[in-house]
Amino acid sequence: MSEIITDIKKLQQETLLNLQNSKSHNTVRAYKSDFNDFGLFCAQNGFKSLPSEPNIVSLYLTHLSSKDAKMSTLKRRLVSIGVIHKLKGHYLDTKHPSIIENIMGIKRRKGSIQKAKKPLLINYLKKLIDVIDKEKNEEIKKLRDRSILLIGFSGGFRRNEIVSLDYDDLEFMQEGLKIRLKRSKTDQFGEGSIKGLPYFDNSQYCPVVSIKKWIEISKISSGAIFRRFTKGSKLSNNRLTDQSVALLIKDYLKLVGIESKNYSGHSLRSGFATSAAESGAEERSIMAMTGHKSTEMVRRYIKEANLFKNNALNKIKI
Repeated sequence: MSEIITDIKKLQQETLLNLQNSKSHNTVRAYKSDFNDFGLFCAQNGFKSLPSEPNIVSLYLTHLSSKDAKMSTLKRRLVSIGVIHKLKGHYLDTKHPSIIENIMGIKRRKGSIQKAKKPLLINYLKKLIDVIDKEKNEEIKKLRDRSILLIGFSGGFRRNEIVSLDYDDLEFMQEGLKIRLKRSKTDQFGEGSIKGLPYFDNSQYCPVVSIKKWIEISKISSGAIFRRFTKGSKLSNNRLTDQSVALLIKDYLKLVGIESKNYSGHSLRSGFATSAAESGAEERSIMAMTGHKSTEMVRRYIKEANLFKNNALNKIKI
């Protein structure tokens, strides 16, 4: 009997671990952050946040819309509230008419067009690499920064994917660089994927040449590829945060003299997709590099890239 009890306890512990790992750490953190905001709204207005009711959630969504929150924010908050209720053993009908009809009304009244961050196109990328090379910083820092930008752009990486790269994920070959991505936003179960970056004709902007030089000068032979510097430009063992990528882009854009507020860490990824589309790359080729599972976003990049190329006004002679 005691063995059975012990086995049940082990199963309970394993089940708890499985539940905790069913979502990525960042996803769970986002759920909690969203629900905390909902909890604050409820506390300020005398409502109960857990368990809550559809009409209260609907009021919260209206509250967010009055503060000019994006439609994507409203939808994400709704998902988070629903998930937290489930995890706590409560039922909340997130598809209740009072919620769905309200969202549709908000969308009709305010529209759903969102101002996305700008893609870092190849001409701007070259300007950033040029300004890095001309900086008076130590060579080791310049090589790290240019490698982050070139790898991020060329591989269509998300910013957290860039900083998660380890030495063992890289394999240099005659044709270029093979990068194994252990996990990504669309690969929550860690099946992994492989990206291939060929050598560029122009070595100044070649990600393979740049990261080779970075590894040589940094003497990294294991662990994180992109790391922080301590005072005196001494390389630490601490991995860069994904926020560092966004700050890096903004800092160098300012040095070039380009307004940086509409750029983010995602600008490297969207910049690759848009530049590839402008160059005539096929939809499936772009998706193979970026790892997009849906064609919706990639087609948006292609549409933007062809905004002037396939414009009907080009056929009109004035």
